[in-house]
Amino acid sequence: MKPVQFDLKINPEALVTRAEEHLHFLRERTTYFENAKVEGVPVPVPVLRYKIFDAYPEVVVGFSTRLGGVSKGYLGSMNLSFTRGDEEASVMENHRRFAQACGYDYTKLVFSDQVHKTNLRIVTKDDCGKGIVRERDFSEIDGLITQEVGIPLMTFYADCVPLFLYDPVQRVIATAHSGWRGTVGRIGMVVVQKMQELYGSKPEDIICAIGPSICKVCYEVSKDVADACGVYTEEQRKILLEDKGNGKYQLDLHQACYYNFTDAGVLPEHIALPDICTCCNPELLFSHRASGGRRGNLGGVIMLCESTEECRD
Repeated sequence: MKPVQFDLKINPEALVTRAEEHLHFLRERTTYFENAKVEGVPVPVPVLRYKIFDAYPEVVVGFSTRLGGVSKGYLGSMNLSFTRGDEEASVMENHRRFAQACGYDYTKLVFSDQVHKTNLRIVTKDDCGKGIVRERDFSEIDGLITQEVGIPLMTFYADCVPLFLYDPVQRVIATAHSGWRGTVGRIGMVVVQKMQELYGSKPEDIICAIGPSICKVCYEVSKDVADACGVYTEEQRKILLEDKGNGKYQLDLHQACYYNFTDAGVLPEHIALPDICTCCNPELLFSHRASGGRRGNLGGVIMLCESTEECRD
């Protein structure tokens, strides 16, 4: 994937402007870049959107960049995590900005508790605010599902794969964090199966987006990770893995997540693959590998609205 070129010495306001100039290619593919105006904020707050969800205005879906916030240093500037050593007030202000840019109430957010497993939580209104304004009383949850309106679900990233799902027939939404362990654990398939089990969803009705994350060129793994890909067919592994001949492999997590969905019965035309890599674009997106671990967290959000008018408000 072609990196987005930035001059790291320029100020955040100029960085937002240049991001707008250099990301025009995204609008021609599966994602597009939207600069949102936020009350009291002198610079735009960028949001990555997914074209596949544009046909469903009753759903809010967005992915943050590292631009438009108030965090400092290597956390600059739109860090959305309270666990990276940031000032709590800065993270809260970042959430306020991103929520207004996307169109949801940040005090109702429900956070995942990501541990690279395939555990899911069915979210209700009783969970609103857990992780941000209320103590979270659940743990080890990498996926969130709800059929209730007005509850924004958020998962966090800095190279791992964001998954977003929507069944427009049964009106069910879900999001899941898919690192390599969750991917070979087939968390995307686990979510689809849970939607079938609990809500009567049909896989062929479900719309899926695989979000910005590390690409195959950037993602070198060891043999134990490659061996864990034995859950895929031989033909699938030929596409997923490139053997470098030194005990190292390049792994395509994007394609693996795609197989997790199609093997669960989701239609290929209902799956949007990512067209931007976090590691290729560390000036725009937080990347664990590109930063050596000195980074904030990006956030992916999905919310079901009562009406399309509510989503536009």
